Amino acid sequence: MKLGKVLAATMAVMALACGTAMAIPSEQIAIPSTDAKGFKEVTLNVISTQRFSTKPDAGASSYDAGVLVGVLPFESLKLEVGFDYLTTNLQNDNFADNHPFYFNAKLATPEDLGFKGMPAFAVGAYNLGTYDKPEVGLSTRQNLVYGLVARTLPVIGRLSAGGYVGAKRALANGSNSINTDQNSGVMVSWDRGITEISDKLWLGIDYMSGNNANGELGIGGSWAFSKQVTLLVGVQTFNPGYKVSAGDRNGGTGPEIPGGKPAFTTQLFVNLP
Repeated sequence: MKLGKVLAATMAVMALACGTAMAIPSEQIAIPSTDAKGFKEVTLNVISTQRFSTKPDAGASSYDAGVLVGVLPFESLKLEVGFDYLTTNLQNDNFADNHPFYFNAKLATPEDLGFKGMPAFAVGAYNLGTYDKPEVGLSTRQNLVYGLVARTLPVIGRLSAGGYVGAKRALANGSNSINTDQNSGVMVSWDRGITEISDKLWLGIDYMSGNNANGELGIGGSWAFSKQVTLLVGVQTFNPGYKVSAGDRNGGTGPEIPGGKPAFTTQLFVNLP
């Protein structure tokens, strides 16, 4: 096989691998929130992300089963840890499916902790993968480290903002090479319980920049069927406005836009008693 084809195949595998790694803590649509689990609280999640397009450049659909656990016995300082089993059912990126485990952790404080009007804070890490082999062109260790601040305003709802940085090698693909420094960006979101209709209804919008596999704009809503069961549905557009270059073609074997084409997500959360 010619060197050019080897490089194209390698970059395609890396793009697909990091494009499906979305094992994250308590979240909005896709980015983390400043919420965290209380002591001994346990949440199981089952997440499906399905592409609207079946074309080869759309990227793989994915399935995620995970658990989050609160481990600190404090009201004003919460720490949650979790892990996810993420797979595409060997859909075009079986190399990443051979290493499906990802881990996350978050430390968070609530609003109004020190004084009235003080925002909530959260720091954490997610997409902590288990495999990194540059010689075969595959890394699941995105190792995204982030910080967030949030404040709930009357009528408007909660506004959150922050930033992140991740591993260059795992977030590289196509023209976004290891030297382009597109392994960092901002995170912003809005969310609100729509109590005017029902206290069970929630809406949210989130955005993550970076021109890497995680960059996205998400819009969704959830319905709490009970204190134990919540279902969220939403739409994600990855790296909106991204301009595809020749380096993003991936030999026609993978997504041209980092993260792939738009997808529909369904997220089921079950809180254990």
